[in-house]
Amino acid sequence: MGESLFVTLRPTLPTAFNPQTSTSNGIMGEVVQMHFSTVDYVIFTLLLVASAGIGLFHAFSGGRQRTTQEFLMADRSMSCLPVSLSLLATFQSAVAILGAPSEVYTFGTQYWFLGCSYFLGLLIPAHVFIPVFYRLRLSSAYEYLELRFNKTVRICGTVTFIFQMVIYMGVVLYAPALALNAVTGFDLWGAVLAMGLVCTLYTALGGLKAVIWTDVFQTVVMFVGQLAVIVVGASQAGGIAEVWSKAMNGSRIAGLDLNPNPLERHTFWTLGVGGVFLMLALYGVNQAQVQRYLSSRTEKQAIMSCYVVFPCQQIVLCLGCLMGLVMFARYGEDKMFVILGLGMVLYFVMDVFKYLPGLAGLFVACLFSGALSTISSAFNSLATVTMEDLIKPHCPNMTETKATLLSKGLALAYGLVCLAMAYLASLMGSVLQAAFSIFGMVGGPLLGLFCLGMFFPWANSIGAVVGLVTGLVMAFWIGIGSFVMRMSGPVPPVNVTALPQLDNMTTAVMTTLVSANTAKLTGVEALYSLSYMWYSAHNSTTVVVVGLIVSLLTGTQTASQPSASLQQRNHLNLHHTQNCEYYILQ
Repeated sequence: MGESLFVTLRPTLPTAFNPQTSTSNGIMGEVVQMHFSTVDYVIFTLLLVASAGIGLFHAFSGGRQRTTQEFLMADRSMSCLPVSLSLLATFQSAVAILGAPSEVYTFGTQYWFLGCSYFLGLLIPAHVFIPVFYRLRLSSAYEYLELRFNKTVRICGTVTFIFQMVIYMGVVLYAPALALNAVTGFDLWGAVLAMGLVCTLYTALGGLKAVIWTDVFQTVVMFVGQLAVIVVGASQAGGIAEVWSKAMNGSRIAGLDLNPNPLERHTFWTLGVGGVFLMLALYGVNQAQVQRYLSSRTEKQAIMSCYVVFPCQQIVLCLGCLMGLVMFARYGEDKMFVILGLGMVLYFVMDVFKYLPGLAGLFVACLFSGALSTISSAFNSLATVTMEDLIKPHCPNMTETKATLLSKGLALAYGLVCLAMAYLASLMGSVLQAAFSIFGMVGGPLLGLFCLGMFFPWANSIGAVVGLVTGLVMAFWIGIGSFVMRMSGPVPPVNVTALPQLDNMTTAVMTTLVSANTAKLTGVEALYSLSYMWYSAHNSTTVVVVGLIVSLLTGTQTASQPSASLQQRNHLNLHHTQNCEYYILQ
């Protein structure tokens, strides 16, 4: 295969920033620690103030978040554009902003073919998943699992999602702060606390409406920040034509790789086909995204939001690839630059903007906008599923006022949990890669669980639970086995596996290049080396296949033997579409 990527996360990086250290080819000259100017600090502070201000505005305007419908679902009154930008921002996290350019700088533009998966990855949710969730008027996506199967399946889905998001959001908060600290000396825990507390404030006070509108603001900041880096960086490199020429000469412009080997990290098939399943797990069944669809004013607006996200995703992908090419045009194949790992993109930005005060602050605002949008979505979605799936069923007589107050308390509590997880992330060192992996390992089985319910009417609740457990066990077995093999095995692995589905552009957050001969990998070694882009497809397929087999062995479920109550049956009177039969209770 040649080169593959092994992702690690280190708690500190300053040793790589030796002012006296020269690079191997002299392109960078020396790697020095950068510093923020006063203007940069002001711009960064303005981002936090503006985000908090939007939350406070929604806390004291309109219905003032007095009902759970307003707090958790934005009163189901949102239009297409803000929902679309919020969908984009939710998983365009700081790690993704750092990861895509690093990937392209290191390996070239093969990663761009991920864009081929966006069409089906958004079209299927628009016309398959959204109609089901929206017409049932759900608040939690996992409520569907009780309507389709039973309460046990719903609880299993909810607990799995909570585990996934709690682990991940601490890493999303800690990683950009670590990079900023390593490159600029910016106080690490000052950045973590500032982000965590501001995000908790506007999410707990302003609810989903505040989260969506801050996402809109933060998306604009992300676009502007990335565009500024590309324009200034390309100009300093001699223009975009010169950037392209250097990338061509450096073999960074990739052609269409049709190699069907699933062990290859990035090919057209792993990115274009495997990526579809990643997108389905993100935009089809993840509570953070489903909640945005359900906040739309009409079903048509919800569907249109998927169509609007498509070109936005393509633009984001192109910006990340362009930034990587500009980085390569500036530094070439510089080994010292590569060892900066997570700080690679930030170092480049600080280097490009060192004589332009304020623009580095703008990019850092862009970076932290990605983190804020992801974390706030996590808080809100976690508060929603905890309230709707774990508390309300046991407290049916709870008043609306008490339920709303409790929802706000949950959002606040999850904010504090996020800060605690960020602290744990700082202690785990390279084990953070395992934390990242958890998101990838959990998303696929959840997708399989929903597909089992929607597309196979005869699947029963026993099959659903056994399928989910089997999918999770399989995912953790491969993910952890791959990690252990890399740490202890004499032969390096072929691929990165189990990177997060929530951020499928994080493949080069921190890099150590290794070489491997794929022909020698057989059996379990080959399974451990499966490309991370196939994880969602592999794990969701495992859930469906096992679920169907167990259902056949334990007695299939039919419309005359529903698991839902009579009241739920009325809600589950779903529809046929041209290509898909939903489970229908008549």
